[in-house]
Amino acid sequence: MEELNKNIKKYLPFLEDLRGLLFRGVILFAIFFVAGFFFAGTILKKILDFVHLDEVTIAASSPFQFIEIAMDFGFFLAIIVCIPYIIYSFYSFIVPALTKNEQIKLLKSIPLSVVLFIVGFSYGFFILNYALKALASINIGLGIANFWNVGQFLSQIFITSALLGLIFQFPLLLTLLIKLGIITPETLKNQRRVAYFLMFSLTALLPPTDILSLVAMVLPLVLLYEVTILLNKNKYHVWTLEPRRAELKLSSIEREQV
Repeated sequence: MEELNKNIKKYLPFLEDLRGLLFRGVILFAIFFVAGFFFAGTILKKILDFVHLDEVTIAASSPFQFIEIAMDFGFFLAIIVCIPYIIYSFYSFIVPALTKNEQIKLLKSIPLSVVLFIVGFSYGFFILNYALKALASINIGLGIANFWNVGQFLSQIFITSALLGLIFQFPLLLTLLIKLGIITPETLKNQRRVAYFLMFSLTALLPPTDILSLVAMVLPLVLLYEVTILLNKNKYHVWTLEPRRAELKLSSIEREQV
């Protein structure tokens, strides 16, 4: 019991850090959720103008569907804004345990993470736009009118694009696991077939379901996987985080108490 209490006291500063980060994250989420809810009409109009499907009629299935869409917009906007905050919070939490060189490398990964998300989201949106136009043309050719539910239409576009943006983060996740010594570049190389299978399986769960779109979404992931192996192959260095962070954090608290 004494050892357990000692460990709890040792890691209590970390829990306090996490509590503060979580509280600020909730406030940030609430602010942008409200903003997305109230600006949903303007955003929806711009999206429909941009997609511009001439052969499709976008329709609402109920009088209150716009309220549901506005809530979805608020939730989506809040998530998008909170992702950079989560990355920054992770950086600020882990940085005391890193050397100066490791801090610089981790700091560089923050804008790279944002760029990867934007690229993944934009790429997914482009693929979906192409697929939707192709499907609309096929339906017209078969004599089928295109009346698409606005809620399902938007959710498929945004959820798929956002998930693809998150999937594009996996090179950074793999690199972090390598730096922490959990996996090695050699492991990634040996498990390449398993990784490819998981990429195809996860991407196949996202709309659209045609083989051409599936291949188009998987190919960038395969390329990112290979680039991750290549970049970490000759720079394999494991970070020793926990001892240094515990020492720095606890010594900082002791100085404050003095």
